[in-house]
Amino acid sequence: MSGVADPDPWNALRTLRTGQRVELSDGRGQRWAGTIVPRSEMTGERVLVLKLDSGYNVGIRVEPTFTFRRPSAEPTAPGPPPPVAEGPVGGHGDGPWVALLTTGGTIASRVDYETGGVRPVQNEREILEFFPELTSAGPVRIVPVFDRLSEDIGPEDWEALAQRVVDAFGDGAEGVVIAHGTDTLAYTAAALSFLLQDLPGPVVLVGAQRSPDRPSSDGPSNLAAGVEVARSARWGEVVVVMHSGLSDGRYAIHRGTGVRKMHSSRRDAFESRNGPPIGFVDVGGVHVTEPVRPASPGPPRIDGPLDRAGGLLWFYPGLPPARAQEFAAGLRGIVLAGTGLGHVGSAHLDWIRRAIGAGTVVAMTTQCLAGNVDPFVYATGRELERAGVLYLGDLLPEVAYAKLLWALGHAADPKGVEALLLSDVAGEFHWRHTAGGDA
Repeated sequence: MSGVADPDPWNALRTLRTGQRVELSDGRGQRWAGTIVPRSEMTGERVLVLKLDSGYNVGIRVEPTFTFRRPSAEPTAPGPPPPVAEGPVGGHGDGPWVALLTTGGTIASRVDYETGGVRPVQNEREILEFFPELTSAGPVRIVPVFDRLSEDIGPEDWEALAQRVVDAFGDGAEGVVIAHGTDTLAYTAAALSFLLQDLPGPVVLVGAQRSPDRPSSDGPSNLAAGVEVARSARWGEVVVVMHSGLSDGRYAIHRGTGVRKMHSSRRDAFESRNGPPIGFVDVGGVHVTEPVRPASPGPPRIDGPLDRAGGLLWFYPGLPPARAQEFAAGLRGIVLAGTGLGHVGSAHLDWIRRAIGAGTVVAMTTQCLAGNVDPFVYATGRELERAGVLYLGDLLPEVAYAKLLWALGHAADPKGVEALLLSDVAGEFHWRHTAGGDA
């Protein structure tokens, strides 16, 4: 392979324009051919980013021993994305607008080609470069809230997000979209469903399974579908909008209190549990297939606070009762994710009785993906119910945990907390299950 006569090829490569076709060799048999694309702010020194013919991007650390050439007949390559104006998209002009709250996560991340990892982007400008058609249907105002991955988002952040939602509606937004990492998106959706009341429009959480600079990214299309729901639906609901299948074109609308991430990487990872999605988005627009809460005349309000003195304990065979008791110490409430119809090992009955006797609310859910808990089928369930364990129907563990923190923030005594847990606050209970989701 012919090379450029330069003692360090990086000196020449770093000056080439975006869109230039390059063939690169490390001198040991490894070769790359592709089009130069813009480097991220986090890309390391001496790293050249190429878009390969396969459509994937790759970062290559260029060593002094490398050689490269520029083919004489270069295919036409797209240039860099158009510059993006600083500040909120859409400004404060006339016409209905949607607020987009950004929190980080894959939907607002890109690959660091030096390390191979995915990290949050560093500024609003870089986010907007990935979504050039964001405002094609009308103004969208971007409100950066956090810059972190979803595993770092907790109850205090749920309250902060709720306040930003209320502020956005107070400023005149017709709907709010929250871009959020997928790993804990269902927790945030559930918490906001209990915190936000009297909503004049939808609150739509969206995420991405693949970062925006990958050719198979689902982020832009999920975001577009979420913005369409926020702009056109007249609901007072918190929902999650994500791919309905592996292909683009159809997106499911899940109620915020009945959705779970079911796959670690598929585009259609999110599914409604114990019932169907409440609607879909496709080329024909937004279609509602289940009852939804109508929009309120407002003003929206935060029905808080959340009390952090609650926990979620996942039972597993061999869990030492002493370890579970230690976990429960100091908590006002515990959600147990039990097996089957809502069971834990009989060795745990003693600490559960003591905890309930001391005023701790102990509530039971199931680790199963569908169906109700029921204490009256097996002896263990009857013993737990007699001990005072509260059985929570078909609530998902993550929904029950978020609701527990909300209930603890609204009632000082255990009976008041239990009454709130059993009340249907945000459509979280499903009294009839669809085929395939029956108990």
